[in-house]
Amino acid sequence: MKRLYIFLAVILAVLLFLPQVLNNYWLEIFILIFFYAYLGQCWNILTGYTGNISLGHALYVGIGAYTATRLAIVFDLSPWAGMFIGALLAMAVGLAIGFLGFRFGLKGVYFVLITISFAEIGRLIALHMESLGSFMGLFVDFKPGFWNMQFKGNLPYYYISLGLLLFSVVVVRALEISKIGRYLVAIREDEDAAESLGVNTFKYKMWAIALSSFMTALAGTFDANRIFHLSPDRVMSMGLSIEIILRPIIGGMGTVLGPIVGSFLITLPAEWTRAYLSEVGRPGLHMVIYGFVLIFAVFFFPRGIMPFLNRVFKPFFIKPSNIKGGHRS
Repeated sequence: MKRLYIFLAVILAVLLFLPQVLNNYWLEIFILIFFYAYLGQCWNILTGYTGNISLGHALYVGIGAYTATRLAIVFDLSPWAGMFIGALLAMAVGLAIGFLGFRFGLKGVYFVLITISFAEIGRLIALHMESLGSFMGLFVDFKPGFWNMQFKGNLPYYYISLGLLLFSVVVVRALEISKIGRYLVAIREDEDAAESLGVNTFKYKMWAIALSSFMTALAGTFDANRIFHLSPDRVMSMGLSIEIILRPIIGGMGTVLGPIVGSFLITLPAEWTRAYLSEVGRPGLHMVIYGFVLIFAVFFFPRGIMPFLNRVFKPFFIKPSNIKGGHRS
C-alpha cells in the first residue's frame, strides 16, 4: 500500500503544479473533471456503497445553488456560509426521501422512481417560483473576491474544485474503512442477511443519503458562483442527474477512485472532441462519439474499469505478501 500512497501523492503534486503550465481552456476542462468526479463521489456514497440507485441527485445540486444564491442576494451572505445552509436544507430533503423510500421498503426501480419524482417536483417548484427567477433562473452579480467566491480567471476555481474532490476522497475513504462503511457494503451485498445479523439497515441507509445529499449540495454553490447563472433546466435537470451517475458507473461504483477515473475517461475526451469538432464545422458529432465511448465502456467493463485496473496494477503497488491469498517471494 505504501507504493500506492506514494503514487497518489505524486499525482496530487502534479495536479497542484499543473495550472502553472495550462492555459485557460485546459483549466476549464480540469475544473469540469474535478467537478463531476466530486459529484460522482457524492452519488457513490449512496448508490455505490448501499446499492440504492438515485436518479435525482440534481435536486441537491439545485437546492445548494439556489439557497446560497438567494441568501447572497437578500442578506449579502457569503456563499462560503450559504453553501452549508443549502447543504443542510438538501440533507433534510434527502432524509425525507430516504425515510419514505427506506421505511416503506422501496428497492430497485421503485426507489429510483421516488428519487426521480422528488427531483422533478423540485424542478417544477423552482420553475414557477418568482423569487427563484422562474424559468429564467437567477443571475449572479459579478463581485470578484474571496468573500463572494467569485474570481477573475479559472485558476482559483481550479484549486477550489480540486479541494472539493480531495475532501470527498478523504470522506469516502474514511467511510470505507469505518464500521459504518462495512455495514453499508453488507447492506449492498445482501440487505436481508445484514439485518438478520443485527445491522440496523434503515439507520445506516439514512446515514448514507444524508451524507450524500449534504455533500452534493456544496457543489451546487460552487457551480452557481462559477457560471453566474442558474436555472431549473440546468442545475435541476434529469440530464445533470445522468451526468453525475455516469462517472462512477464507468469508473467503478463502490470504490474510492472509480468516480475520479470515470471522470477523466468521460470528461476529457467529451470536452476535447466537442471543441475540436465545433472548430471543423461538425458541431453535435461529439455526442455520437460520446455515446459510442459509453457503449464500449459498458460492454467491455460492465462493473467499471477499476476492477480491470486493480488486476493489472495491484502487483506493482502492493507486495504479494500483502495481497490476500498471495505468497511470500
